[in-house]
Amino acid sequence: MIKSILLIEDDSALRENTAEILELSGYSVITAPNGKIGIEKAKTNHPHVIVCDIMMPEVDGYGVLNALAKDSETQHIPFIFLSAKTEHKEIRKGMDLGADDYITKPFEESELISAIESRMAKSELLRQAMEMSVESSAKEDSEDSIRNLNELKNFFDDNGEIANYSKGETIYNEGGHSNNIYLILKGIVKSHKMDENGKELITELHKPDDFLGFTSFEEAVPYQESATAVEEVELAVVSKNVLKDILTKSNAVSLELMNVLTENLSGIKEQLLQMAYSSVRKKTASTILQFADILNKHQNDNIKISRHDLASVAGIATESLIRTLSGFKKDGLVEIEGRNIRIVDLEGLRHIE
Repeated sequence: MIKSILLIEDDSALRENTAEILELSGYSVITAPNGKIGIEKAKTNHPHVIVCDIMMPEVDGYGVLNALAKDSETQHIPFIFLSAKTEHKEIRKGMDLGADDYITKPFEESELISAIESRMAKSELLRQAMEMSVESSAKEDSEDSIRNLNELKNFFDDNGEIANYSKGETIYNEGGHSNNIYLILKGIVKSHKMDENGKELITELHKPDDFLGFTSFEEAVPYQESATAVEEVELAVVSKNVLKDILTKSNAVSLELMNVLTENLSGIKEQLLQMAYSSVRKKTASTILQFADILNKHQNDNIKISRHDLASVAGIATESLIRTLSGFKKDGLVEIEGRNIRIVDLEGLRHIE
């Protein structure tokens, strides 16, 4: 590509001679007889280099440089002063204003061409360095961006506000402002609602590494259920708006999170079907197994959970649950010691109808 040079010079003879020198050297030359026209042509043509006289009518060379330096589209164009002024203070003034070079009249043809080539080369190196910097920055941004669900959880852990709740303490209430999303770092949390008769229904149990508190990302949508710590709980809390911004930038994370929420919804549907159609014995057995799974308990491990919470998850009255547990004990399926329930026959519980 042919490089273009804007030559701003009020001396017509010098302007024509210099333009001819530059054209013979393979450059495309744009000329201007004064500073005012020079500024207009610089902004219109965006030349690769500007060669400009200092003492000119309308606007002098310093005024041209100052005007172009204020425009983001022209401030990076290499600028060479061309003048008969040889005093040190004049040269320093031009350089202080941001000129890239200073050639005094009379000049040798080779001196002018050399200065132009040098400034173009420097400009090209700066451009390449800037592009590399932008590419590197974009790569770093890409590397730093959250790419999957595991990295999202790491973000919660590293950047979320840590909150601790004691057993039985409320994390948020149904109808409250849904400003935050939680990642459970330690402990078990129950999500629950109250029916019209004031009876609590546990809708889901959440274990460590589960998200908690999802509602619509709209500001005014409240929590649709309450959340309470079943045991000592530690949470990482992130603003809903922060998470929304992350999901907007990463389709992959959004899809993974959608899959998790869909699986959770399927689990809740299964629980509701069990509550609606299973026998009391089946509901009780399934709920004990569910708590054992959530609490990561195995056969002969103690499960410490309130009868009220067991009944709420099973969707039966507490009195019915207690009677059923007594039956399980007689059948050798479980052992009961105070509030502790120990599964004796895991397979037996799984096969209760």
